[in-house]
This record gives sequence, C-alpha cells and structure tokens, in this order.
Amino acid sequence: MSTETIQPEDMKWLEKGVFGIAWSDGHQGVYPIRYLRLHCPCAACTDEWTGELKLKPDDVPMLIMLKDIQPVGHYALRLIWSDGHDTGLYAFGKLRQMCQCDVCRPDKDPAADKKSSRRLL
Repeated sequence: MSTETIQPEDMKWLEKGVFGIAWSDGHQGVYPIRYLRLHCPCAACTDEWTGELKLKPDDVPMLIMLKDIQPVGHYALRLIWSDGHDTGLYAFGKLRQMCQCDVCRPDKDPAADKKSSRRLL
C-alpha cells in the first residue's frame, strides 16, 4: 500500500506528549508532539523549495501542547498548537513517514529525544 492511499483509522494519546495513529496499513504510528511541531510542513516553518526546516529547537517551547486536530478533506490533518501556530497541513503520506516508532527509526539516537530547549513557554 503506497503512502498516498494510507488513511488514519484511529488516534489516541500513547503517553504524555506522545500521540499515536493507527494507520490503514496496520502500522501503529508514534508521534512525539514536539517533534511534530518542530517539523511543521507549512511555508513559515519549512522551506518550500528545499524542504529545509526553518524552525530551530529553541523556537518551540518545551511545553508545547496540541490543542486540536482538524481533518482536511481526505488527505491531511491540521494541527492547532498552544503557541498559536495553526497553518501546517500534515498530509497523511508525509505524516506516516514522520513516524518515530522503533520500527520506522531503528537507528534513532535516544539522546536526541533528550536534547532540550531553554525556552519553557
């Protein structure tokens, strides 16, 4: 099944600050919400031509919250953040590729999740 046809079937909190999505391909996606905010696909956060992230870790509060999730047609989710940001549309295929579970990121550096920003709010 290509990532273009994958749809979310269920969403739930896995633990504090970690969101889960059950995908139609059977995968259980794991998404730390701060990671999602740091990788927002909108033009203000990600360069449209190069894909380079414009947002730096210090730009996003450590205590970021996901206030709302809104479906956009049958292709994306719009995430509303506690820092007021709400312009990122997370296309299902891209969101599925952003999964941070151990299967999708087996070489993930555990210390990378521990890096902190000094900005709390």
